[in-house]
Amino acid sequence: MILIGEKINGSIPSVKKAIEEKDGKKIQQLAKEQAEAGASYIDCCASVEEVVEVETLKWMIEMIQEATDVPISIDSPSPQVCVDSMEFCNRPGLLNSVSMEGKKIDVVFPAIADTEWSCVALLCDDRGIPDKERRIDVFKEIMKRAAEFKIDPSRLFIDPLVVTRSTDGKALPNFVEVTQSIKAMYPTIHITSGLSNISFGLPARKYINQSFLILAMNAGMDSAIVDPTKKDTLGVLYATDALLANDEFCLDYIQAYKSGLFGVKK
Repeated sequence: MILIGEKINGSIPSVKKAIEEKDGKKIQQLAKEQAEAGASYIDCCASVEEVVEVETLKWMIEMIQEATDVPISIDSPSPQVCVDSMEFCNRPGLLNSVSMEGKKIDVVFPAIADTEWSCVALLCDDRGIPDKERRIDVFKEIMKRAAEFKIDPSRLFIDPLVVTRSTDGKALPNFVEVTQSIKAMYPTIHITSGLSNISFGLPARKYINQSFLILAMNAGMDSAIVDPTKKDTLGVLYATDALLANDEFCLDYIQAYKSGLFGVKK
């Protein structure tokens, strides 16, 4: 399972404060915690005005890279900011994200075409969040553009879009159907999502999130944007991976348990 650590995000009040005060130790602490918890990428989102976003991301990326060599996921609603921030990274990472909205792909895909960078792609366009049928249409358009730039499917992380269950009774079934259709067409492509979107507006959200994680992994999701320091979530993740036969002889599960990533050793 590819974990994208979500904790360094300027929309989180404590992180916003750290950015404003240039508290590098706070950023580095969050990076270390997520790296030690097994994050595959450290998401880096400034959530500041675009005029200062590249400068802010440069500082944040420098702080993260002083703390860990885990690759960075550059996270911005601006495709140009994502591309401009690539040069600050010591190694190829992940751009988060593109979609069929506007000219996003025209900015990002040429920039990563001849590199080892990967990219998150959301299944939406200028008409907003589509129904499940149109999500597949959007996906096919994204793949046409990826083929133009010779971007291998294995470098793409498709986000089928998770909507909140409290307002959409088919939130999970639609996600599952779209995921399964995509994996059938492109077995090497990655499927990712933000777990917490499904539970917005509901009480005791962690139970919804963890249940969604299990069912989404069963459908083919192999990546998630999560807080990897939450031990109960990691326990569910490693257990599900083992039960789905993605973890031969349960070795990853056993090692994660022995390392203290989840559970209480007795």
